[in-house]
Amino acid sequence: MNLLDICESALIGIDKCKGIYTGERLLDALNHIVRPNMSDEEIRDSLIQVSLELTTDMEPEWQKASERLYVYKLYDEVRKNRNLKTDDNLYGNLYDFIKELTNKGLYGKYILENYTKEEIMELEKEIKPERDFLFTYSGINLLAKRYLIQDYDRSRLELPQQMFMGIAMHLAVPEKKENKVIWAKRFYNVLSSLKATMATPTMSNARKPFYQLSSCFIDTVDDSLKGIYKSLDNFAEVSKFGGGMGIYIGKVRALESPIRGFKGASGGVIPWIKLFNDTAIAVDQLGVRNGSVAIWLDAWHKDIPEFLQLRTNNGDDRKKAHDVFPGICYPDLFWKLAENDIDANWYMMCPHEIRLAKGYSLEDFYGEEWEKKYYECVEDENISKRVMPVKDIVRLIIKSAAETGTPFAFYRDTANKMNPNKHEGMIYSSNLCTEIMQNMSYMEIEKSEITDENGDTIIVEKTKAGDFVVCNLSSVVLGNVDVKNDEELGYVVETQIRAMDNVIDLNYYSVPFAEVTNKKYRAIGLGTSGYHHMLVNNLVHWTADEHKDFADDVYERINYHAIKASMNIAKEKGRYSCFEGSDWQNGDYFNLRGYNSEKWNNLREEVAVNGLRNGYLIAVAPNGSTATIAGTSEGVDPVMARFWLEEKKGSIVPKTAPNLSEENYWYYNSAYNIDQKWCVQINGIRQRHIDQGQSFNLYITTDYTMRQIMNLYIEACKVGVKSIYYVRSKSLTVGDCESCSA
Repeated sequence: MNLLDICESALIGIDKCKGIYTGERLLDALNHIVRPNMSDEEIRDSLIQVSLELTTDMEPEWQKASERLYVYKLYDEVRKNRNLKTDDNLYGNLYDFIKELTNKGLYGKYILENYTKEEIMELEKEIKPERDFLFTYSGINLLAKRYLIQDYDRSRLELPQQMFMGIAMHLAVPEKKENKVIWAKRFYNVLSSLKATMATPTMSNARKPFYQLSSCFIDTVDDSLKGIYKSLDNFAEVSKFGGGMGIYIGKVRALESPIRGFKGASGGVIPWIKLFNDTAIAVDQLGVRNGSVAIWLDAWHKDIPEFLQLRTNNGDDRKKAHDVFPGICYPDLFWKLAENDIDANWYMMCPHEIRLAKGYSLEDFYGEEWEKKYYECVEDENISKRVMPVKDIVRLIIKSAAETGTPFAFYRDTANKMNPNKHEGMIYSSNLCTEIMQNMSYMEIEKSEITDENGDTIIVEKTKAGDFVVCNLSSVVLGNVDVKNDEELGYVVETQIRAMDNVIDLNYYSVPFAEVTNKKYRAIGLGTSGYHHMLVNNLVHWTADEHKDFADDVYERINYHAIKASMNIAKEKGRYSCFEGSDWQNGDYFNLRGYNSEKWNNLREEVAVNGLRNGYLIAVAPNGSTATIAGTSEGVDPVMARFWLEEKKGSIVPKTAPNLSEENYWYYNSAYNIDQKWCVQINGIRQRHIDQGQSFNLYITTDYTMRQIMNLYIEACKVGVKSIYYVRSKSLTVGDCESCSA
C-alpha cells in the first residue's frame, strides 16, 4: 500500500464532502517531515502526529484520523507481543486468550472458574471490534497506556473489546448461573458502546487477580491516640491499593485543649494532619502516583484559621501540609451570617471541651437543633472561645481558594436533612471528590486480650466497627445517550445499578471495616458524565432558561429509573439491612423532593413493600479519565474551551469539545465565560434528584471580587447545593482525582 492509500484509509468514516479532509492534504503535510529509509511504523507515527497537528476548532475531524491510525498501531503491537501471525484474528478465540493471561497471572482464575468454554465461546460472538473506532485519539491513547493489561515487561497484551468483555464477565459473576451470560453481554454492550463507564479502579482491576474495585473511602477519626493511628493505618492500607480517602477530623481536640485534665497539653489537629500528608507521600500506589487524602474540619472548630493556611505559600512551613486537600463542613448559619450580618462574631470552640462541659458532641447535630446547641455553647463560660468576625473567616477561605483551589466545601445541614438513612446515623463530611455522602461513625478500639493458641502467645485487639464509607461508582455518559429516549436512558441506568451492586459482593477490601459498612448499606454512586456534551447534542445553551427545565427532567428520570432498578434487585436478592425506618421506607424521601405525581406515588408504594437493594444510589463523580475515554465532557461542568492543547509527559495533544462542528460551535460556552451563579443554580436543580452529592467546581477569573465569590457560596447554600469541589481559576492548575474517575 502506497502512502496516499494509507492516508486515505486513515480518513475512512470522516465526512470529506467539503474537500477539507483529503488524503492528499495529509500526505502533503507528511512530506514536510518524512525522511529516507523510514520504517512503516515510523511513517505511521508521523501520520498520527501530522493529523493531530492539523486538528483545530475549525477542523476537528483530523483527530479521528489519528485515532484510526493509533488503533492499527495498537493491533500491530499486540500481535507482536502475543506472537500472532499477520492473518490471525486478533479478537478470535477468546477462551484461549483468557487462559493465556490467566496462566501468566494477569487475569484472575475466577473467570475460568465461573464460565465454561461454551459460555466464553458464546460471549466471543458478542464482541464488536468495530467499536474500537468509537474512541477519540485521547481516549484510545489513555485507554492503551493505563487500562489495557500489560505483562511484567510493560508490553500490552489486551485490546479494548477484550478489556470490556473481561470487565463484563467479572461483574456478572454474582448472577445466577442461568443469567450470567445474559448479564455479561448486557454489561459489555453498555460499556463498549461508551454509553456508560465504570470507575477507574473497576476498569483497571476487574478481571485481574487483585481486584480492588472501589474508588474512594471515608473514615471518621476518634479523639484518641489509638483512634488517630488506626485511621492512619486504614489510610495506608487503602492508599496501597489505589483508593483515595476522605478523613473527618472534626472530633479531634483543638490546640491547647486539656489532655487527661492537664491544661494546654494538646497540639491540635495540625500535627495529625501532617502525618496524613506524609503517609500519602510514603504509601504511593505502586510507584504510579502518591496517595490522595482530603481532610475535613468543621467551620466552628477552634483550629480553623490554621487549617485554612495548610496549603498556602506564606506562613510557618512547619504548619503546612501541601499534599492533603482541606475541606470545611459549613452549617447554614455561617453563610446566613455572611449574607445578613458579616460583621457578626464567629465563635470557634474545641469539640473535646464541649463534650466535657455539655455532655454532647456539637458535631452530632445539624439544622435548627445544631444552631440551638451552638449558641448554648457560646454562652457557656466553661468553654473557651476563639472569636473572629465572620468577614475575616470568609476572607481566609477565599484567599486560600484563589491561591490553592481549596478548601472544598460541604454543606452539612442540607446533606443531613436529605439523608435517606438519617435513622441510622450522621453525615459529617464528604470524600476526596465531594460527591459521596453517607452515614459515618468512628471505630471504637476496645481493650486488647492476651490468649494462648498452641503454645503461642496471641494478642487480640478488639475493635467495634464504625461506618467506614466506601464509594462504588459508575457513570451514564449523557453525551453518548439519547436522553430524550427514556427507554434507552432507563436501560443504561438499570444496567449500571446492577453492575455496581455486584461490585459490592466482588470487591477486595483492604480494610475489614470497609466491607462491614459496604454490606450494611450496599451503597452505590451512579453518576453522569458528558453533561455539557448532552446539552449541545440537544442544542440547549448553558444560560438559556430551557436549560433549567431540561436538567430537571433528565435527572428526575435518571433517579426514577435508578430507584426502580434497585427495587427490582431487592425483590430478587433482598433489601439492604437498614431499609426499615429509612426515608425510602416511610416515604419521606419522596416528600422532601416533591415527588407526588401518579408515577412517583406508585413507585413509592412499591418501594415500601419491596424495599431497596441499595441504601444510597446516586453520586456524580468528576469523571476525568473516564470522560476522556468516552470522548465526552467531564462530570457536570462546562467545557473549559472549544479547543485547547494538553501537555502530557512532554508531548502536546490538541483536544476539542466533544463532536465539535459548525452546527454546535456556539453552544459550547467556556466555563470561564459563564456566570457562575447559573452553574450554582443548575446544580441546585439537579441536586433535588441526587440522594448524595455532585463533584461541582466553580470557575473564576481575575475579574471576580471577594464579595462575588462569597455570594456564590451563599447562593449554593440557599439553593440546596451539598458541596463545592475546587475553585478553579485561569491562573491556577489543580489536579484531577484519578481514583474517583467514573
